[in-house]
Amino acid sequence: MAAPVSAARPPAGGSTRSWAPMVPRWTVYVAGLIPAAWALGLGLNDALGAEPIKELEHLLGLWALRFLLAALAVTPLRQLTGVNLLRYRRALGLLAFYYAALHLAVYLLLDQGLDAGAIAADVLKRPYITVGFASFLVLLPLAATSTNGMIRRLGGRAWARLHRFVYLAAALAALHFVLVVKSWPAEPLIYAAACAALLASRAYPAAAAARRGPRT
Repeated sequence: MAAPVSAARPPAGGSTRSWAPMVPRWTVYVAGLIPAAWALGLGLNDALGAEPIKELEHLLGLWALRFLLAALAVTPLRQLTGVNLLRYRRALGLLAFYYAALHLAVYLLLDQGLDAGAIAADVLKRPYITVGFASFLVLLPLAATSTNGMIRRLGGRAWARLHRFVYLAAALAALHFVLVVKSWPAEPLIYAAACAALLASRAYPAAAAARRGPRT
């Protein structure tokens, strides 16, 4: 799962730098699992506070959002600094999906005990649950098509169009985080602002290009 590949140019006067030869892709997955192991360790040691299930949900959901924003930041980082981390974007997107799936699993299994009636009532009653479910459903087909085989099967253009929905998933995830809190602490607002900035960094060049029209 990744943002669609764009033909972004490196910054003027500089060359695109890549850390790809130095850091194998598999290390991103290994490092990305450390927060999950850390959260599990806290749970096993009864160190998640007075509401351990809620805290575990929060930690896993927060890391899902972090990895999703990191995946979206790859292209702006390349455009602004010339640092090319494109080869890691799929790993970051898949890690976002894995953490979102764990976040959802904790909610369904530990919080609601797989009670279908309670889950349905929660989805209808609480907007943040509805938004969170919507974000996960958007991520699901993106994760399922994040292989080279699926890119070939769908075709590059169709695959790119499908994966533009990552922007919607990110917006919904940020909104979910804002809605889940009962007050207005800075943290969810900071993440929402970061998400808005990343989305604007992709939307503005596209809108500018559309206004200019096709080249003749």
